[in-house]
Amino acid sequence: MSSPEQENIMNNSHSQNQTIQSPLDVSHSYSVNTISSLRDYIISEDLLAGQRLEGRMSSVRRFFCLFVTFDFLFTCLMWIICVMLNGEYIITALQEQVVHYNIHTSLFDIVLIASCRFIMLIFFYALLYMNHWFIISLSTASTCGFLITKVFFYDWPHSSQPVFEVLLVLASFILAWGEAWFLDFKVIPQETHANRYLITDTERTPLIRSYVQGLPSMYTESIGNFYSPQGSPEGSMFRFDQSANVSTYLPVKFTKEQEDNYKRTASKVFHEAWDLFKSKDWKLQKQNENDSFFSRSESKGKKIFKVQAEISVSPRYLLEELFYQVHELPKWNPAIKESQRIQSLNEHTDITYQVSKEAAKGLVSSRDFVNLRHWAEIENGYMISVSKTDHPSIPVNKKIVRGENGVGCFVIEETSQTDISMFHWIMNTNLKIWIPSTILEKEVAHMMFTYIKDLRNHLYSKRSDSWVIYFFLKNMGLNYIKRFQEILEVVKINW
Repeated sequence: MSSPEQENIMNNSHSQNQTIQSPLDVSHSYSVNTISSLRDYIISEDLLAGQRLEGRMSSVRRFFCLFVTFDFLFTCLMWIICVMLNGEYIITALQEQVVHYNIHTSLFDIVLIASCRFIMLIFFYALLYMNHWFIISLSTASTCGFLITKVFFYDWPHSSQPVFEVLLVLASFILAWGEAWFLDFKVIPQETHANRYLITDTERTPLIRSYVQGLPSMYTESIGNFYSPQGSPEGSMFRFDQSANVSTYLPVKFTKEQEDNYKRTASKVFHEAWDLFKSKDWKLQKQNENDSFFSRSESKGKKIFKVQAEISVSPRYLLEELFYQVHELPKWNPAIKESQRIQSLNEHTDITYQVSKEAAKGLVSSRDFVNLRHWAEIENGYMISVSKTDHPSIPVNKKIVRGENGVGCFVIEETSQTDISMFHWIMNTNLKIWIPSTILEKEVAHMMFTYIKDLRNHLYSKRSDSWVIYFFLKNMGLNYIKRFQEILEVVKINW
């Protein structure tokens, strides 16, 4: 069998080959959302940087605030260096600069101007989230006017460190103009561009957007995004039971860089999971008939758990069930409330979302998880790696705790019997709650053994249903053959 490195190279090349569009591929028919030039214009780095998610500050405005903070700290640092280079005791030098301030000999006024500029810009553009150039123009003009005045009034001939003092004045001048340029040419245009196309829907939003408002093309075009609504029961005022309605998270149109970053992370996690599986540090903690429970201590006292069990299905069938049928997980696993595949990056990599029910007799409340998964062939079987990730469609919900899955995996190995697999599950989860290690290990062991039991029951049920259908069709076919033979005999006799 090939190594994980070779398999990942083969999988990546296979996925690249799949992206070549056939001229007969109807799913990629030309429409407004699939015109490359328009799509690239709308979904761009500038658009994503100017977008406000869940009312939070946009990335480009956050960078502007960091730049303003850097301006203030850099000016303070330069001023302290100029003071220290005079060779005087620090307290004496600060008293001369601050307490006995004189515009002809002190540079402390430049620090005061920088602090006023910092307070003004942070207050209006970070706290009040102002979207106008008036404040930045006022601060820049005031700074430039003062610095020019300072140059004429300062006693340069008697200065002990004229080079550093000149650099301090020039740095303040350049940084003030840099802030004005960045706000006027980056922050305001990008946020305006994002607000134009990524308009938040409200109850007053038209059902059909006009072209001027922008095209809702941030979602990938796929047949799965178009569906017929569920029919209403006859004589009922309600469409269906609202309790059975599960939230749907639509996929997002990633940039090429974002998609490559997800794939690189998935490949890295896959190799880390393989090393973790091959580690010799696993200690047997408990056995339950044919199932075994192991644990392993990491740095900082963290524990990782593993369960090993025989499953009476072929490795490929089990891979299909665990990876591609993730949406059916709540049907047979009572510990899971919701499970969805959010976005498929390629045939071997996807992003999923799961919500767990309360565990440990109510000690652990419900958690939700956003996972990045990747599978490939390994020595004598398959492996599915799992790790935490983020997705724009699933921000953190304040009503539920966001759990985090570290590097973990499902390993499915072949055995001497083709219809039996050796199944390994490595769980590395941070539940964001402190639980005594003895209680945690006991509850995790019970949960993992229960998972194996539920998985076996689910697979047995599917196999039983398949056999029932098979025998039904077979018997029905035999009955039709016998009936046809009887008809032939009757026709033959009559003839």
